[in-house]
Amino acid sequence: MSDPHLGNRLTNQPGAARGGKTVYGAAVGILMLETRFPRIQGDMGNAMTWPFPVAYRVVRGASPDHVVRRRAEGLLERFVEAGRDLVDQGADGITTTCGFLSLFQGDLAAALSVPVATSSLMQAPLIERLLPPGRRVGIVTICAAALSPEHLAAAGVDAETPVVGTDAGEAFSRAILDDEPSLDVEAARRDLLAAGAELTGRHPDVGAILLECTNMMPYAADLRAATGLPVYSIYSFVQWFQAGLLPRRFPPGLDDPRL
Repeated sequence: MSDPHLGNRLTNQPGAARGGKTVYGAAVGILMLETRFPRIQGDMGNAMTWPFPVAYRVVRGASPDHVVRRRAEGLLERFVEAGRDLVDQGADGITTTCGFLSLFQGDLAAALSVPVATSSLMQAPLIERLLPPGRRVGIVTICAAALSPEHLAAAGVDAETPVVGTDAGEAFSRAILDDEPSLDVEAARRDLLAAGAELTGRHPDVGAILLECTNMMPYAADLRAATGLPVYSIYSFVQWFQAGLLPRRFPPGLDDPRL
């Protein structure tokens, strides 16, 4: 099948440029839950988090409670519509701001014309392949009670993967899931560190930590320092995702002053 965009790419040579879409340079489109809680730097929904431009689209009615505790029931078509809008505007790949949306991975991939990466959880199989024999990935989630075998299976995660939640913590899960207008950042940090300690204490064979929740990224470095283990998140996933959507172009020559 011929590529309808091939002509545009071939004519985008020095001295000539052609269009075909509305927004340029933001290869990654992010489907946002509708929220009011603070999104500090490091949060997926804070545009200053990213080292490259991204495009956002809010999915109306997709509250954290609805998506996490009620499995995003009745919201699929809203996500499809918002995803199509991002693609129409120029996004070359689509991701989301909630790991629990792994349930929609198959449907969104089928409905949209670009690659889709709904959940940080999709990294789990790759992370496990990186680890030494006898070590496995462990997951920290915002709500262990709601993270079902279906969520894991939709992301390709082994059902026996250790999972620990921040549910019982001081602030993090409550502030995000109840969509509170303020967040005690230090208390949230303590919640993540406590979850990491619980995960590694209960499962000493864990060799890397995967953060399910896209709001956990601000605490990844602290978790790495506290546990000594690699910590992966939606940040690592989307950076990899974007690198394929818009590969860096390298100059063909050798930039060496001795030559």
